[in-house]
Amino acid sequence: MPGDMSNHEYVDFGLPSGLLWATCNVGASMPEDYGGYFAWGETTIKSTYYWNTYKWCNGSETTLTKYCTNSNYGTVDNRTTLDPEDDAAHVNWGGNWRMPTSAEWEELYDNTTSTWTTENDVNGYKFTSKTNSNKYIFLPAAGSRNGTSVYDAGFLGNYWSSSLGSPDPDYAYYMYFYSDGVSPQSGTSRSYGFSVRPVRAAAR
Repeated sequence: MPGDMSNHEYVDFGLPSGLLWATCNVGASMPEDYGGYFAWGETTIKSTYYWNTYKWCNGSETTLTKYCTNSNYGTVDNRTTLDPEDDAAHVNWGGNWRMPTSAEWEELYDNTTSTWTTENDVNGYKFTSKTNSNKYIFLPAAGSRNGTSVYDAGFLGNYWSSSLGSPDPDYAYYMYFYSDGVSPQSGTSRSYGFSVRPVRAAAR
């Protein structure tokens, strides 16, 4: 059974890091709900997802104003992990909730069995503990937002990490899946609207 912390349920997989994974996306009330779509480093949903509406640039991917490691892309600050005030999980849920890093997505993938399945008529992936089949989370295939449209809902899942991409800082790392597999460490444009699944450290 999932635990409850700050009114948000979680699953303790017994991961090496001790990380706890929430059972719902930010903006969702049930595990199968899609929830909100967030550009990387933004904490609210919006109607249009383009570079010219992205918070951390001056209109394009080569004019970044925060989280930049290459002067060809904007003002260099060498920040590579989201600050708490730019983390959609932390801002919307509070407490110690935050977005997972790319390495933490990899840890989840390595320590669970991942299966494409359907929950209440919603397609997605189920990540089940390799040592306790009663411990699992379901991530709906919510697709993504680009421009004013939603793409591939029901076919693809796209979940942000808090980690900036490398070597190009206009990208950030994310986890994606479709019916044939899971890729826990991919990179893509920060301007896209993706799902956010919170994590937190275990209570001490």
